[in-house]
Amino acid sequence: MEFRYLGSSGLKVSEISYGNWLTHGTQVEEWAATACVNAAWDSGVTTFDTADVYANTVAEEVLGRALQGKRRESLEIFTKVYFQTGPGGPNDRGLSRKHIMESCNASLRRLQTDYVDLYQAHRFDYETPLEETLRAFDDLVRQGKVLYVGVSEWSAKQIEAAVKISKEMGFTRLISNQPQYSMLWRVIEKKVIPTSVEHGIGQIVWSPLAQGILTGKYLPGQPAPEGSRAADDRINGFVKGWFSDELLSAVQEIKPIAAEHGLSLSQFSLAWVLQNPAVSSAIIGASRPEQVYENVKASGVKLEADVLAKVDAILEPFIKRDPKLTQSPKPRA
Repeated sequence: MEFRYLGSSGLKVSEISYGNWLTHGTQVEEWAATACVNAAWDSGVTTFDTADVYANTVAEEVLGRALQGKRRESLEIFTKVYFQTGPGGPNDRGLSRKHIMESCNASLRRLQTDYVDLYQAHRFDYETPLEETLRAFDDLVRQGKVLYVGVSEWSAKQIEAAVKISKEMGFTRLISNQPQYSMLWRVIEKKVIPTSVEHGIGQIVWSPLAQGILTGKYLPGQPAPEGSRAADDRINGFVKGWFSDELLSAVQEIKPIAAEHGLSLSQFSLAWVLQNPAVSSAIIGASRPEQVYENVKASGVKLEADVLAKVDAILEPFIKRDPKLTQSPKPRA
């Protein structure tokens, strides 16, 4: 496993990080979740990402139990705040000071830790003054409950506004953004990445395998394999958007390119993401330990420019690039 700095901060993270968005508390039993966490740890992964909203707080609990017994100083534990986790009261979501403070304390209890290494604003909140959000984050850092702060799925304009306020007010600066990014989803390349690089913000990318599409396991003209994410009606809303025989056929054309480099398609897809120097870490999920052991081998792989060009030529008709696709929920009525 190789490591990178998270943005321009002094925090190092593993190139491959482990996340439990659609798995812990939903897709797999806890014993399987723990086995995957242990596989990640055994493979050199030190960075673990979750959020309070995943499985309605259960994912944090599962991760907290799975990490028990591991040296806390050797871990980087990330979580997030924004989405509703309570019964739906007026303050049960968003980035108000009240919701941030209460959510952070609850996350710490579930994760069984005194602090999290990175606390992230899961989406932009149009209903709360940005200064209020950033001041609450800064206070959590000063209290020692949070070491660093970041955002997730914020637009370049939103990131720029936060950076400006943080500088003017002397708040703890943002060091990370967690966007979707893959060979197929490149909406951050035009605006978010240049803005982030300018301000020393690293990208911790989610869905680098496009919800499993870039593993090659989904074949054109065939139903989703039993037990796969696309076959699970509880969690397949994201992956179904990629299903077309034309796209699945194009993905199959990448397989021989990966094989030329001694890589599976999953490893190649992760390595592709890590070729971007703005990316600090790529998040993988897993339902089985063997998936973890395979995917971590993408760390340290170098791909030449001509290889990246071949990928672009094959996938170009299906690549999403519009920066407007980076969105946060609009204000409630």
